[in-house]
Amino acid sequence: MNVKQIMERFQLEAAAGGKGLEREVTGGYCGDLLSDVIANAPVGSVWLTVQGHQNIVAVAVLRELAAVILTGDRPPDPDTLKKADQENIPILRWPGSAYELAGEMYALGVGASSPARHGT
Repeated sequence: MNVKQIMERFQLEAAAGGKGLEREVTGGYCGDLLSDVIANAPVGSVWLTVQGHQNIVAVAVLRELAAVILTGDRPPDPDTLKKADQENIPILRWPGSAYELAGEMYALGVGASSPARHGT
């Protein structure tokens, strides 16, 4: 599944980075602490966060993330949009909570091939 398919499936708003919509999505990661995302987000993931400042683009580039999804209807800063377009990092928007979207994405199979963390 690629970013464009996820965007269409969940009716996400594309705020920036339209040239990166064909990136393959291999999983997902939720987090608002940048150092945690740098340390733990898998390459190729979509990152769900409430952060809208331009440092999210730098993190996405560093971790080779497929896209950043701003949840809770948070608006990105104008500088973030500019940087995302320069780096071809899709910035998408979702009006609901990260919890809700992550659950729906997982149920669809995004990231479901990762090892279970609950002991099964």
